[in-house]
Formats: sequence, structure tokens, C-alpha cells
Amino acid sequence: MSYREGRFWQPDVTVATVVVRDGRLLCVEERANGRGLVLNQPAGHLEPDEGLADAALRETLEETGWDVRLTAFVGAYQWKAPETDRHYLRFAFLAEPLRHHPERPLDEGIVRALWLAPAELQAQAARHRSPLVWRVVADALAGRRQPLSVLQQVE
Repeated sequence: MSYREGRFWQPDVTVATVVVRDGRLLCVEERANGRGLVLNQPAGHLEPDEGLADAALRETLEETGWDVRLTAFVGAYQWKAPETDRHYLRFAFLAEPLRHHPERPLDEGIVRALWLAPAELQAQAARHRSPLVWRVVADALAGRRQPLSVLQQVE
């Protein structure tokens, strides 16, 4: 029932979207707790009563101004942040861009959205928000994908 020292353990559930257009990846440059500007794919926390796919669509729009269509589920990733000992469970999706809303303000902390070639993103690994950034992209580019139907939301 309990974790260490009587505390209950609960991971942070997040979603991330790998959006590809003309061989480039939609990324965000954001401010991260004392680390300055870091790179990430559009990603964020699952909200109460929200499905994983809906969360991925919402986070992508809020962080980049892009409406996207999810095309596949890339995978689920578990990671523990060494600085905070927080555990993350990330659900990653592959998507294609549909429509950009340049007038839309981006989420707090997001400096800009940008399109990077995979080699450009990989070359800036020291600026990645976490090791999950490249791992998810590498898996998506390697063809790792499952149909969206593998995710079930039971009402």
C-alpha cells in the first residue's frame, strides 16, 4: 500500500508528440527550472478526466500553436529525474501537422516553436529537457509505432 517512509508513490503522467513535416521535427524551446532554455517535443501533463490522445492534441496546440492529427502510438517510457527523484511515465505519439495558428499565444515558459532536422536536434543533446526527448524521436524515426487503438480509455 505504501512506498518508502509511509509515502505513497505516484509518477507524473505525461504525453509527448513527435510531429514530422518535410523531414523536420516540431520542437519547443522552453525555460526549465534553472537550466535556461531547453529543447523538447510538445509535451505536458495529463489532466484529470482527460484521455491520453486528447492530452497530446491539447499540449501540442498549447505549446506550438499547431493543430495535429495523431497517426500512431510510439510507446510508453519510464524515467526518474536524477535532480528531483521524480518519476515520469511518458506516453508518446506520432503526428502530422494540419493547421498553424500563429496568432495563438504559447504556454507559459515556452519561448518558441521551431522545426529542426533530426541531426540538428540530436546535435543539441545537452539542451534536451530529458533523455526522453531523443529516445522518443529515435524510436519514432526507426519505425516504432502501434495503432492508436492499443490505447483504451474505459469509462
